[in-house]
Amino acid sequence: MARTGSELSRLFYREAVGPLLGRELPRLRYAAGRLGSGSDVLGLDDGVSRDHDWGCRLTLLVDAADREAVPQVRELLERDLPASYRGLPVRFETTWDAAVVHRVEVATAGDFGASRLGVDPLRGLSALDWLTLTGQGILEVTAGPVFADATRDLGRVREILRWYPPDVERYVLGAGWLRITSRMPNHGRAGQRGDELGSLLIAAALASDLARLAFLVHRRWPPYSKWLGTLLAAIPSGGELSSGLRDVTAGTDWRDREDAVGRVAELLLAVQRDRGLPAPRPALNPYWNRAYRHINVAIPDALTAGISDPELARLPADMGSIEQWVDHVELLQRPARRAALSASYRAWMSPPAAEHPDP
Repeated sequence: MARTGSELSRLFYREAVGPLLGRELPRLRYAAGRLGSGSDVLGLDDGVSRDHDWGCRLTLLVDAADREAVPQVRELLERDLPASYRGLPVRFETTWDAAVVHRVEVATAGDFGASRLGVDPLRGLSALDWLTLTGQGILEVTAGPVFADATRDLGRVREILRWYPPDVERYVLGAGWLRITSRMPNHGRAGQRGDELGSLLIAAALASDLARLAFLVHRRWPPYSKWLGTLLAAIPSGGELSSGLRDVTAGTDWRDREDAVGRVAELLLAVQRDRGLPAPRPALNPYWNRAYRHINVAIPDALTAGISDPELARLPADMGSIEQWVDHVELLQRPARRAALSASYRAWMSPPAAEHPDP
């Protein structure tokens, strides 16, 4: 038995799918890998992962020029793949499809990207397209192992998705800092008034915001929440960041938690500065004349001041990417629903009516 899902996929390709394609379609140029959904794509599956959606899974991709081969490959696999491989069923149901069929996904590289992102990256991504993508969606296209690749398009897709364009990066980083800026005074105010539970709940939200900001600052795509802490620990200075975030949520006094936020923020500012991006200091400033602090507003202001993209310049600075203002799982994990929200961004580009937020 293979120890991991990606190892099983590699063997399944090498011993079953690859020889079949080589014999029946010897001129076909394709890429084979373990892409898409599943903890094994991130290399994080274990024995628990095998109770659903785990098994003989593989992704086969061709260039757009070879689109006509897609149904031919699907038909060949359905007809000639064995019933089982190494004691595991080749055809099985999944949580998203009750049909008992083989789980070799066949598509063009562009169509596969669109199935995970909501847009085809090969057709070009606008600034608004980038804002509707999620880190997990991008990881499903870029993180998994590729066992063979004779295509041109898959490499192009993965290169396009390496990281945000510079202006989009500045915009989402600025929005990330602004999320923390807006939460921190509520944390201090609740603590000052003796509402320890309320202050702790806000601290937990601050820790989550800081964790996601850490991925952005380090130019890493964040996974969905189950693996956020695991992959955070793997980034540079991940141990120090993880320890600091635990202090944000575990401090017994709101002042200690506020200090922990400041330490983590200083760590992230140092990385941001090393990336050549503006990172004014200090990380924390007093909030008016009150006894608590918030993030120095010069940090997000300096980031957004350098944006030249006209669409991004017209957006509210505090909205950011879809992951920064939506947390509903059923929306985030469905690319078509995410893509539809580009209409919200376009609406926000209009001049806003006068607003009077609560003090």
